[in-house]
Amino acid sequence: MNREKALEIVKEHLTNHRYVHTCGVMETSIELAKRYGADEKKAEIAAIFHDYAKFRDKKEMERIIIGENLPQDLLVYNSELWHAPVGAMLVQREVGIEDEDILNAIRFHTSGKEEMTTLDKVIYLADYIEPNRQFPGVEEVRELSKESLDLALIKSLQNTITFLLKKDQAIYPDTFRFYNGLIINQRR
Repeated sequence: MNREKALEIVKEHLTNHRYVHTCGVMETSIELAKRYGADEKKAEIAAIFHDYAKFRDKKEMERIIIGENLPQDLLVYNSELWHAPVGAMLVQREVGIEDEDILNAIRFHTSGKEEMTTLDKVIYLADYIEPNRQFPGVEEVRELSKESLDLALIKSLQNTITFLLKKDQAIYPDTFRFYNGLIINQRR
């Protein structure tokens, strides 16, 4: 699928603000893919569709999680996590994308997981650092992303985990596994 067709499809499912974000994630993911050796075309398509289900009704997403046997523990955690695994399933069903690398990059862009591919990491980080994001700590992560994908991810996860802790929010276990895996690999 070409970029124009993919953007046309996804635009119908997003607000204008989220569409601008998506375009920023797309450009950032292509840049990161070039820098770190991920497939640029897969990064482009995964980035375009990463928020495909972001604005689906929460009850619809809950029904999909239950009915499609997605990880049931998602229902205990913040519903902001839901659009990634639900989105991967809907992109496959509604858009016809079958590439597991692309679907996994979409599936894990909110939570991470213990073993992430370079493509998974690129989409996760691009979503965090795209140029339209403005929040404390993002500039430091952007700078780190020019030197090391994993060090930038570690810092982004530290920021996210600290933010969630300060808000007294539960942290999805796969996010800790992602962080721990990156830290352990840095020690090797």
